[in-house]
Amino acid sequence: MEAARVAGAKILEVYGRDFEVEYKGDDSPLTEADKAANQVIMAFLDSRYPGMPVISEENREIAYGERRDWRRFWLVDPLDGTKEFIKKNDEFTVNIALVENGQPILGVVYQPVNDTLYLGVENAGSWRIETGGNPQVIMGGPHYLEKDQVQVVASRSHLTPEVEAFVQELREQGKEVDFLSAGSSLKLCLVAEGAADVYPRFGPTMEWDTGAAQAVAAAAGKQVLNAETRKPLSYNKENLLNPYFIVE
Repeated sequence: MEAARVAGAKILEVYGRDFEVEYKGDDSPLTEADKAANQVIMAFLDSRYPGMPVISEENREIAYGERRDWRRFWLVDPLDGTKEFIKKNDEFTVNIALVENGQPILGVVYQPVNDTLYLGVENAGSWRIETGGNPQVIMGGPHYLEKDQVQVVASRSHLTPEVEAFVQELREQGKEVDFLSAGSSLKLCLVAEGAADVYPRFGPTMEWDTGAAQAVAAAAGKQVLNAETRKPLSYNKENLLNPYFIVE
């Protein structure tokens, strides 16, 4: 938690002033806030957990041959939602997960602007911690298929055809569908805390986009499932791109 908060403070330093935006090879944006947050987190993990491998969005790409035998490692997205950060809409997060045998067993999702932190620990639970407050236990509600009114995390105005089909199927089952929107990994956290019922993600994401929030959701009684196989998302794959998934 400490690393996420310190990284968040670095991000807010940049957030409060003008900054330049670079673009990586895949045309995704990169700012000095991404770099500063990554440096803080890497330094913290190196000092507290020396020798523990790390996969971070902002580190060099590590060949699968080097990492395929890792049984435990840190998975980091120092600034998830850089596009939201650039737009200054506040919905960006710091994400740190501990992955063991392909599954996130601990996750921290921190929203710097609101000073709100989500923490999930396997077999222990999930909590939401707001500024100056005590940790509040969070639990997802009933499965969305058990409800007549379903809160779907998605953009009402920019639904993909796959999400449109998902929503249409719910309506054909007689369910009333409402929409919530949020940036970055906060979408998974909405389901984890019961503010939303389901999050169908039928678009590209990377492992570092979901690892920490998956730990939060799982410890809160929810699942992050491969949309095709219906198995939990797995980590440290040869290709770090996630399949389409559903948080339910």
